[in-house]
Parts: sequence; C-alpha cells; structure tokens
Amino acid sequence: MNEEMSPRLREGQCLVDMGCGEMPYRNLVVGRGAKYIGADLGDSCDATISPTGRVALPDDSADAVLSVQVLEHVFDLGAYCREIHRVLKSDGTLFLSTHGNWLYHPHPEDHRRWTRTGLVGDLSAHGFRVEDVRAVLGPLATTTILRLTGYAYVLRRVPGVGAALAGVLSMIMNVRAIVEDAITPAQMRMDNACIYWVRARPA
Repeated sequence: MNEEMSPRLREGQCLVDMGCGEMPYRNLVVGRGAKYIGADLGDSCDATISPTGRVALPDDSADAVLSVQVLEHVFDLGAYCREIHRVLKSDGTLFLSTHGNWLYHPHPEDHRRWTRTGLVGDLSAHGFRVEDVRAVLGPLATTTILRLTGYAYVLRRVPGVGAALAGVLSMIMNVRAIVEDAITPAQMRMDNACIYWVRARPA
C-alpha cells in the first residue's frame, strides 16, 4: 500500500473495516494507536452487518472507513454506500480498493468490474467526493498475473514438487509483470487497471 494513500489515523481515532473478513489490517491500525472495528456478515467480527446491509454501529462513529476488495461483491451499492455515509463522520475518509479486471470469484457473490471513470462515477453518484485514484497493475501485467493464477493452480496439484514449481513460476511471472507495468503508458494503466485504490470523502 502506497504510504501516501494509506489511512493516516491519529491516536484514539476509529477505523471501521467494512467487509473485514479475517481482519488482516487490525494489527496495523491498532499499532498506530487507533481503534479498529471489523464489520462483516455473521457474528465473528466486532460489528455485525445484517442481511439488509445495516451495520451495528451508531451514526458518525468512524473517522475512517476501509473497504478492501469488497465493492465488487456488493449487490446493492446504494445500501452499502449509505451505511458508509451513516457511520462515517462528515470530515472522515473512505479508503477503498476494488477490481478493474479480474477473474470471477464469488464470495459468496461477484457482481461487477470497473474502469477508472466508471468507479469514480459510481462513487460520486452515491455521495462521495473522490480525491485520489491509484491503479495497481495495468493491462499487460494483469494478463501475466491471470495466467500465473491458472498455472499455479495446476502446478500445485502435482505431487511432491508442485508447490516448489509454483513458487518458482510465481517469482518469474511477478518480475515479468513489474517490467510490463513499467513499459505500459500511464494513462493506459490508469484506465485499465487490475485494482483501483481510492481515497474519498463524503460529498
């Protein structure tokens, strides 16, 4: 995560991780002296998200909301964005990442992909002012990583040496992806990214 785009929280501030899963960012946030609240479906998190999308948190309770690779799985963007608005303070910040191009991967559902302009447009339409958008992997590098994903899946099934072969291939393909990203024109990367990382505020 680019330091310039990473959540900057002061001691005592609160970050809500919407769709937190196994809460991989808890230690990072707590290590900065901030309060971390993981919100997700089910009861294995700090704040439960109901089947209707309601988060068990009071209004204006978060200085920042983090949404990492969740938006593509959300059926009702309006309900999701309204809840972020509700729990986020008026001067708070939304940090969000989602897919531009990637394989279908239901967890449990998978609904959409974005171009840069489409993502900014959807967030703006749902009441956010997008301040910054960063592209992670342009189209050439993305196709390399997609191929790697398929090859590694097959290789890991080979008894004995499969995991080692997948590891070696992963190193080679990642180096190739870095080179491909470096030679891809910046505008092409921005408009056709694998992942977009966004910083936004309530409009």
